[in-house]
Amino acid sequence: MSNHVTSVTERLVQPILEDMNLELVDIEYKKEGQNWYLRVFIDKEGGVDIEECGQVSEQLSEKLDEEDPIEIPYFLEVASPGAERPLKTEADFEKFVGEYVYMKLYEPIDGEKEFEGTLKSFENSVATVEIRIKTRKKQLEVPYQKIAKANLAVTFN
Repeated sequence: MSNHVTSVTERLVQPILEDMNLELVDIEYKKEGQNWYLRVFIDKEGGVDIEECGQVSEQLSEKLDEEDPIEIPYFLEVASPGAERPLKTEADFEKFVGEYVYMKLYEPIDGEKEFEGTLKSFENSVATVEIRIKTRKKQLEVPYQKIAKANLAVTFN
């Protein structure tokens, strides 16, 4: 059900976003407590504002009402991905070279399965991430297909 809802939502929201020069970052459909939430995360260079989120929400809500892919009550939320934006596609990794990231892998590389560090490069579907272990720096070469989860991370140094 969740995959159906997210794929229908993606199909409906893409033309809206293209008209507004916005980018789809992620779609979540999940239950929290007693309620179901359909969350659509959007972005653009320089970030999105509340008015753009509201416009997308209104237009998407109309399209969802017409197509009615969700049979149970839910809350629709359209938002910016925030400071810890997920990195979902290879294009995301290319776009955020130089940024501080969090990664969780399907299996360890050089003994590391979950880490934070600076994304130094992304070439030929391989991310090079510089991590710090105590006082020394180490570079990990991480194939894209081994990344279970990745997002921008906030650092406080």
